[in-house]
Amino acid sequence: MTRPIINIADLTYDDFGHDVKYPGAMKASDKFKAQLGAIGPKIGAQKLGYNVTVLPPGKRAFPFHNHRVNEEMFFVLEGAGQIRIGPDTHAIKKGDVIACPAGGPETAHQIVNTSDSEELRFLAVSTMSSPEWAEYPDSGKFAVINKSAGKDGKPKMMRFVGRMDQAIDYWEGE
Repeated sequence: MTRPIINIADLTYDDFGHDVKYPGAMKASDKFKAQLGAIGPKIGAQKLGYNVTVLPPGKRAFPFHNHRVNEEMFFVLEGAGQIRIGPDTHAIKKGDVIACPAGGPETAHQIVNTSDSEELRFLAVSTMSSPEWAEYPDSGKFAVINKSAGKDGKPKMMRFVGRMDQAIDYWEGE
Protein backbone atom coordinates (compact mmCIF):
# COMPACT_ATOMS: atom_id res chain seq x y z
CA MET A 1 0.00 0.00 0.00
CA THR A 2 1.17 3.55 -0.77
CA ARG A 3 2.19 5.56 2.27
CA PRO A 4 -0.78 7.94 2.82
CA ILE A 5 1.37 10.81 4.13
CA ILE A 6 3.72 13.27 2.46
CA ASN A 7 5.22 16.46 3.80
CA ILE A 8 4.97 19.40 1.41
CA ALA A 9 8.66 20.11 2.06
CA ASP A 10 9.36 16.81 0.25
CA LEU A 11 7.39 17.60 -2.92
CA THR A 12 9.06 17.85 -6.30
CA TYR A 13 7.67 20.43 -8.71
CA ASP A 14 7.09 20.26 -12.45
CA ASP A 15 6.87 23.29 -14.71
CA PHE A 16 3.39 23.96 -16.03
CA GLY A 17 2.10 26.44 -18.60
CA HIS A 18 5.37 27.14 -20.33
CA ASP A 19 6.60 23.62 -20.97
CA VAL A 20 4.76 21.58 -23.59
CA LYS A 21 3.62 18.30 -21.99
CA TYR A 22 1.52 16.55 -24.64
CA PRO A 23 1.56 16.15 -28.45
CA GLY A 24 -0.05 18.98 -30.38
CA ALA A 25 0.06 21.37 -27.42
CA MET A 26 0.92 25.00 -27.94
CA LYS A 27 3.11 26.95 -25.57
CA ALA A 28 1.17 29.13 -23.12
CA SER A 29 1.40 32.90 -23.34
CA ASP A 30 3.84 34.74 -21.10
CA LYS A 31 1.17 35.55 -18.50
CA PHE A 32 0.97 31.85 -17.56
CA LYS A 33 3.69 30.12 -15.58
CA ALA A 34 3.51 27.85 -12.58
CA GLN A 35 5.06 24.89 -10.87
CA LEU A 36 2.86 22.04 -9.65
CA GLY A 37 3.82 19.65 -6.90
CA ALA A 38 1.66 16.54 -7.29
CA ILE A 39 0.38 15.04 -4.05
CA GLY A 40 -2.64 12.83 -4.81
CA PRO A 41 -0.92 10.03 -6.76
CA LYS A 42 1.96 9.95 -4.27
CA ILE A 43 -0.30 9.25 -1.28
CA GLY A 44 -2.76 6.92 -3.00
CA ALA A 45 -5.68 9.34 -3.46
CA GLN A 46 -8.41 7.97 -5.70
CA LYS A 47 -11.37 10.39 -5.72
CA LEU A 48 -9.63 13.68 -4.93
CA GLY A 49 -6.72 15.36 -6.67
CA TYR A 50 -4.26 17.42 -4.65
CA ASN A 51 -1.30 19.56 -5.61
CA VAL A 52 0.64 22.54 -4.38
CA THR A 53 0.76 25.24 -7.05
CA VAL A 54 3.47 27.90 -7.03
CA LEU A 55 2.87 31.08 -9.04
CA PRO A 56 5.77 33.47 -9.68
CA PRO A 57 5.09 37.21 -9.37
CA GLY A 58 2.62 38.49 -11.97
CA LYS A 59 1.67 35.02 -13.24
CA ARG A 60 -1.33 32.69 -13.29
CA ALA A 61 -1.43 28.92 -13.85
CA PHE A 62 -4.63 28.49 -15.85
CA PRO A 63 -6.98 30.55 -18.01
CA PHE A 64 -10.24 31.83 -16.45
CA HIS A 65 -12.39 28.68 -16.46
CA ASN A 66 -15.29 26.81 -14.88
CA HIS A 67 -15.94 23.13 -14.40
CA ARG A 68 -19.34 21.58 -15.11
CA VAL A 69 -18.48 18.38 -13.19
CA ASN A 70 -15.68 18.86 -10.65
CA GLU A 71 -15.43 21.09 -7.62
CA GLU A 72 -12.19 22.72 -6.50
CA MET A 73 -10.95 24.18 -3.23
CA PHE A 74 -7.84 26.31 -2.75
CA PHE A 75 -5.96 27.04 0.49
CA VAL A 76 -3.41 29.85 0.30
CA LEU A 77 -0.17 28.69 1.98
CA GLU A 78 2.07 31.70 1.24
CA GLY A 79 1.82 35.04 -0.49
CA ALA A 80 -1.08 37.10 -1.74
CA GLY A 81 -2.91 37.81 -4.97
CA GLN A 82 -6.38 37.84 -6.45
CA ILE A 83 -9.00 35.38 -7.55
CA ARG A 84 -11.58 36.13 -10.21
CA ILE A 85 -14.83 34.29 -9.61
CA GLY A 86 -17.53 35.00 -12.16
CA PRO A 87 -17.73 38.79 -12.61
CA ASP A 88 -16.01 39.57 -9.28
CA THR A 89 -12.37 39.87 -8.20
CA HIS A 90 -11.33 39.18 -4.60
CA ALA A 91 -8.03 39.79 -2.80
CA ILE A 92 -6.54 36.59 -1.33
CA LYS A 93 -3.77 36.04 1.21
CA LYS A 94 -2.10 33.40 3.37
CA GLY A 95 -4.69 31.41 5.29
CA ASP A 96 -7.61 32.00 2.90
CA VAL A 97 -9.77 29.02 1.87
CA ILE A 98 -11.61 29.37 -1.45
CA ALA A 99 -14.50 27.26 -2.76
CA CYS A 100 -15.03 26.87 -6.51
CA PRO A 101 -18.08 24.64 -7.01
CA ALA A 102 -19.06 23.14 -10.34
CA GLY A 103 -21.33 25.29 -12.46
CA GLY A 104 -21.55 27.65 -15.39
CA PRO A 105 -19.62 30.85 -16.17
CA GLU A 106 -20.77 32.39 -12.88
CA THR A 107 -18.40 29.92 -11.15
CA ALA A 108 -15.46 30.53 -13.52
CA HIS A 109 -12.28 31.23 -11.58
CA GLN A 110 -8.63 32.17 -11.96
CA ILE A 111 -5.94 32.84 -9.37
CA VAL A 112 -3.40 35.56 -10.16
CA ASN A 113 -0.24 36.44 -8.25
CA THR A 114 -0.38 40.26 -8.15
CA SER A 115 2.91 40.63 -6.27
CA ASP A 116 5.98 42.20 -7.88
CA SER A 117 8.40 40.08 -5.86
CA GLU A 118 6.81 37.24 -3.83
CA GLU A 119 5.64 33.80 -4.91
CA LEU A 120 2.03 32.77 -4.31
CA ARG A 121 1.75 29.18 -3.10
CA PHE A 122 -1.53 27.34 -2.61
CA LEU A 123 -2.91 23.88 -2.03
CA ALA A 124 -5.41 22.88 -4.75
CA VAL A 125 -7.91 20.10 -4.04
CA SER A 126 -10.36 18.81 -6.65
CA THR A 127 -12.87 16.06 -7.13
CA MET A 128 -11.66 13.87 -9.98
CA SER A 129 -14.83 12.82 -11.77
CA SER A 130 -14.38 11.97 -15.42
CA PRO A 131 -15.35 12.89 -18.03
CA GLU A 132 -15.15 16.61 -17.29
CA TRP A 133 -16.47 19.56 -19.27
CA ALA A 134 -14.74 22.90 -18.74
CA GLU A 135 -15.52 26.30 -20.24
CA TYR A 136 -13.23 29.28 -20.81
CA PRO A 137 -15.44 32.42 -20.81
CA ASP A 138 -12.66 34.87 -21.82
CA SER A 139 -11.84 32.99 -25.04
CA GLY A 140 -15.15 31.26 -25.79
CA LYS A 141 -13.54 27.80 -25.70
CA PHE A 142 -14.65 24.57 -24.08
CA ALA A 143 -12.78 21.39 -23.24
CA VAL A 144 -13.92 17.82 -22.79
CA ILE A 145 -11.45 15.83 -20.74
CA ASN A 146 -11.49 12.13 -19.96
CA LYS A 147 -8.98 10.49 -17.67
CA SER A 148 -8.88 6.73 -17.43
CA ALA A 149 -6.49 3.85 -17.04
CA GLY A 150 -4.95 2.51 -20.23
CA LYS A 151 -4.57 -1.20 -20.98
CA ASP A 152 -1.18 -1.06 -19.28
CA GLY A 153 -2.76 0.38 -16.11
CA LYS A 154 -1.08 3.74 -16.57
CA PRO A 155 -3.18 6.93 -16.64
CA LYS A 156 -4.46 7.92 -20.06
CA MET A 157 -5.93 11.31 -20.89
CA MET A 158 -8.07 12.43 -23.81
CA ARG A 159 -8.62 16.18 -24.21
CA PHE A 160 -10.60 17.99 -26.90
CA VAL A 161 -10.60 21.79 -26.95
CA GLY A 162 -12.86 23.69 -29.32
CA ARG A 163 -15.44 26.41 -29.79
CA MET A 164 -19.17 25.81 -30.14
CA ASP A 165 -19.31 27.72 -33.45
CA GLN A 166 -16.79 25.24 -34.89
CA ALA A 167 -18.93 22.18 -34.17
CA ILE A 168 -19.55 19.77 -37.03
CA ASP A 169 -22.85 18.05 -37.71
CA TYR A 170 -23.36 14.66 -36.08
CA TRP A 171 -23.90 13.00 -39.48
CA GLU A 172 -21.00 14.66 -41.32
CA GLY A 173 -18.83 12.08 -43.06
CA GLU A 174 -21.19 9.17 -42.40
